[in-house]
Amino acid sequence: MMRSMNLTRDQVIRHRIAAQQLDREPGPARSVTDAAVLDLGVQDSGRDAASWALANRGVPISSPVALADTDDLVLAWTVRVSPHYYRRAEIADVMKATSPFDDDDAGRRMVGAAKHLATQGVDAEAAVAEVAKVMRRRVGKPTAKGELSAAVTEQLPAAYGAWCRPCHATHVPESLFRMAALFGGLEIEPATSPPVLRRIPGWPQRPAGPASDPDSAPKHLQPIRGYLRLLGPATPADVAGFLDTTATVIKAHWPDDAIEVRVDGKRKWLVGEVAEPEPVVRLLGPYDLLAQGKDRELLVPDTAHRKQLWPMLGRPGSLLVDGEIAGSWRPRAKGKKLDLEVEQWRSRAVSRQRLTEQAERLADHRGLSLGSVSPPS
Repeated sequence: MMRSMNLTRDQVIRHRIAAQQLDREPGPARSVTDAAVLDLGVQDSGRDAASWALANRGVPISSPVALADTDDLVLAWTVRVSPHYYRRAEIADVMKATSPFDDDDAGRRMVGAAKHLATQGVDAEAAVAEVAKVMRRRVGKPTAKGELSAAVTEQLPAAYGAWCRPCHATHVPESLFRMAALFGGLEIEPATSPPVLRRIPGWPQRPAGPASDPDSAPKHLQPIRGYLRLLGPATPADVAGFLDTTATVIKAHWPDDAIEVRVDGKRKWLVGEVAEPEPVVRLLGPYDLLAQGKDRELLVPDTAHRKQLWPMLGRPGSLLVDGEIAGSWRPRAKGKKLDLEVEQWRSRAVSRQRLTEQAERLADHRGLSLGSVSPPS
């Protein structure tokens, strides 16, 4: 029997940097769809999250406005019922790939809504299909989320509605509403707040609701494989945490070609070859994929640093220096200038010149000029 490969923590982090193409320089001739992370989806939570994530991977997206204006990408609620960008040409396959595997899986991905449905005797997967059908029917033209939620709730049986304290109203639970949107062929209109939903052009004629066979989606779009390729090596529990489901579900759909390795003596798996990046400095956004892995202790071993990088509210960005997360950063916009507060966790983790170059890129991406780059006060 072939012995599994042994990898160090440093090798794992460097592999993820290379697999996610964080070491690519900007390529003006490159297509906006040319990014491996679009296979798994690029989360767009917070200011310029997706546009900056793509720019950090050499994609020619000059600003959040440029991302909103491109028709080659599409924004939809998918993994963790969060907004993610994908290639427009692949969005029907993304719907298939991100469908729940069964009713229990559907309930867990709803982040709390399943408990209400269960008390009402409604199956989670059936609920997603029913809400998706009504949403599809109601969106003939672009429709604001609040207006659509009210209309959908009115047309559904009373069992679907739940009391919402923040809204002081009864409506379809937020997570169920978001989860159903793509399965009804709806996308989010970029740069709208509150979100505006619209029909996806050329959506295939099919019953609204999740696909019955997620494993038949193109392999590069399957989330389990995507996690193991871009955030591996990893365990089934890591993947389950990323998808808001159980390790039991993940194990039942584990890729046959996943490669077993040992990381500090622990069994983990990856898809693809171990890669090695070029040295690089990046100011990563708070929800950049590199920081979305569920083995945070491996990425940031120091407990105090993890608390700083992943607080309950108000995440900072992370400072990537070559093969290591070496600190955190927060922006401070003042008029037309952008000041950055950068905390390095070790002395001279990065030179002033290399850090300033990345700070200037970020300021330019936001349409601002760079002010100061300093330690937090």
